[in-house]
Amino acid sequence: MTQGDEQEMGGEAISRLDADAIVPARSGSMVAGSIDVQRLAAAWTTVAAGLRSDIGARAFDHWLKHVKPVSFDASSGLLTLSSPSAFIGEQIEKRFADRLRLAWLQVLPGLRTLAVNAHQRPANVVSAMPVAERRGNLPLHGSASVADHAPPQLDPRLTFDNFVQGRSNILALNAARRMAAVEAPQFHPLYLRAETGQGKTHLLHSIASATLARDTGARIILMSAEKFMMEFVGAMRANEMMAFKARLRAADLLLIDDLQFVIGKDSTQIELLHTFDDVMTSGGRLVVAADRLPHRLDGIDQRLLSRLAGGLVADIDPPDQDLRAAILERKAAALGVMVPTAVLDWIAHSFPRNVRELEGALNKLLAYAALTDTPIDLAMAQERLAETARGSRARITIEEIQRAVCAHYRIDKSEMASQRRTRAVARPRQVAMYLAKELTPRSFPEIGRRFGGRDHSTVIHAVRTIEALRVDDADLDTDIRRIRRALTA
Repeated sequence: MTQGDEQEMGGEAISRLDADAIVPARSGSMVAGSIDVQRLAAAWTTVAAGLRSDIGARAFDHWLKHVKPVSFDASSGLLTLSSPSAFIGEQIEKRFADRLRLAWLQVLPGLRTLAVNAHQRPANVVSAMPVAERRGNLPLHGSASVADHAPPQLDPRLTFDNFVQGRSNILALNAARRMAAVEAPQFHPLYLRAETGQGKTHLLHSIASATLARDTGARIILMSAEKFMMEFVGAMRANEMMAFKARLRAADLLLIDDLQFVIGKDSTQIELLHTFDDVMTSGGRLVVAADRLPHRLDGIDQRLLSRLAGGLVADIDPPDQDLRAAILERKAAALGVMVPTAVLDWIAHSFPRNVRELEGALNKLLAYAALTDTPIDLAMAQERLAETARGSRARITIEEIQRAVCAHYRIDKSEMASQRRTRAVARPRQVAMYLAKELTPRSFPEIGRRFGGRDHSTVIHAVRTIEALRVDDADLDTDIRRIRRALTA
């Protein structure tokens, strides 16, 4: 291998595992020699960093993040890796076999063959207590073990202590704390509703972390709905459905994020329904998060809707100015950086949409200040973040339009999806539909679904009606202009 190849795969020199790392096999082993598992794991950390840079963080996290080295047979040159499932293993071999082999060759010069197996563990890892012994009331088929229920990959920053409380999230926060408490919650399941970047994923990680803190043996599964679907399909293809079902249904705490991405896929919904039922009836706890309310999930199975709506539905609304400023202040303090209050207030005002954009703006500002040795003040912040702020405000959602219209006309937001046709409700609803078409890229059918599942022809009629009325009705035209200013300010 050339020096250029080594630089391409990692960007910095990787020390090879030499003969000193090869140890004799235990009695009865099929291999003549092997490399200590701990050394392989340490080498994988370096190899993984190079692969992440080579193929991109998104592809690496999707396919390779949970790969583990199992063994290296020095006599045959066989390196065995484990993957979460047979399906993922097949995809890794198809997509990344050459890159993996090239990367590992840098630390294993004797490598000749690379295999990716599903759920294979090193020989020195002792199988732990079967699932059925922990949840005796749950009949299981198969050989699920604690190793199949390893603790979830949790972000240590996403805890209850780091979650900033405000009026917009206090219900969801307190409900999440109850789900992690020793005492059984009075509601079940917990459904967290929030738009992107408002904190629902933070609360899911917080619940999992707090549960593990009080019960280190708790079986916790935290996954996105998309990953659920991927593993479900992979299990079907690999004929591993019993193991898949046993692993999920044995969970003490099951947390599913971004449910909206699998709604409409019938087979996945049915499996979700049965999984939810088994987890709850066997004493486990269930938390689900999505960007819309259960009844507004397009194409949701009515039985699944009944389960989700039967618990507590907790909204997380966009943070107000005070909460945004408090979040920024907490973030700056955690980083050990002094930021003038005027700068924090300006950022909080300029990025009103979600917490993720808010923190991203602060990170960008701090990075620029550190890299250019520039002091942070209001003028510098406005100069560096002005364009980003304009872009943030330009993306308006239907939810935001509905809230703005309801606030202007002083009606409840539920009226946007209601069947009431009185003028006091119908006209604001038409205005909201008109603005949704004007200010968002959504199609007529998509807009209709966000207004109580109305047909696209209803939306077309509303848009044409408001367009015609604005010509002669000065009051209506003024109302719409004020609402637009409030949305785009």
